[in-house]
Amino acid sequence: MNNNSNALIYCNNASNPGYSDTVNCYNRSCVCFPPCSIPTPSIYKPYMEYQVAVPINLTKSLEGKYFVGYADELLFGKGTSAWARLFNPLDSGVNLHVTVWTVSDVSESSFRAQIWFNTEPPGTPQESTLVTPANLAICPPPRPKIRLQYAINVSGNPIGGIKAFVRRGQPETTIVDDEQGKFIFSPGGSFLIFLSNPESPDIATSGRIAFGWWEEPICNNS
Repeated sequence: MNNNSNALIYCNNASNPGYSDTVNCYNRSCVCFPPCSIPTPSIYKPYMEYQVAVPINLTKSLEGKYFVGYADELLFGKGTSAWARLFNPLDSGVNLHVTVWTVSDVSESSFRAQIWFNTEPPGTPQESTLVTPANLAICPPPRPKIRLQYAINVSGNPIGGIKAFVRRGQPETTIVDDEQGKFIFSPGGSFLIFLSNPESPDIATSGRIAFGWWEEPICNNS
């Protein structure tokens, strides 16, 4: 047996409900766990110090700057297109950081998604109400300055701006890109996704475009 007197106390007290495991005992008739001198850990006051690298998206959510939203039932096809964009108003006072975007629920045909920067799209913009802050623990909830706008069954193509890149998808597939905030737009700018199905021009279909973004206040040092 262990010569530690405290250990012997526990070995001779096999009825102690906190030490019921006798697997490691010499004769399996007692328990052999020495007393623990380490305090019980607390989830509120941890006794260890941590160093944690916090992801930027989580940081912006904790700050109340991160938002998500989408535009649904974007009808296009048969010679028409649809689009959704994040638009930064001239008086917003923030820079727009695009974090993630997805195109999904296109079920009838293959499709093309053109990504445009700071362009003027065809059609009349409508405001999506399907927008929410990511951090709902803040009271009152933060309100976005960026507008999520969309248009359906439009004719023509965007004018001006930059067609940054193009993605193509098949029916029932989802296109997603994590931009990690690297696409940045000052007031007056926009990030737009333009949907069409030029490879299946006789099919009418619809889709959904979703965004995640954060808004960084513009500092005026003048």
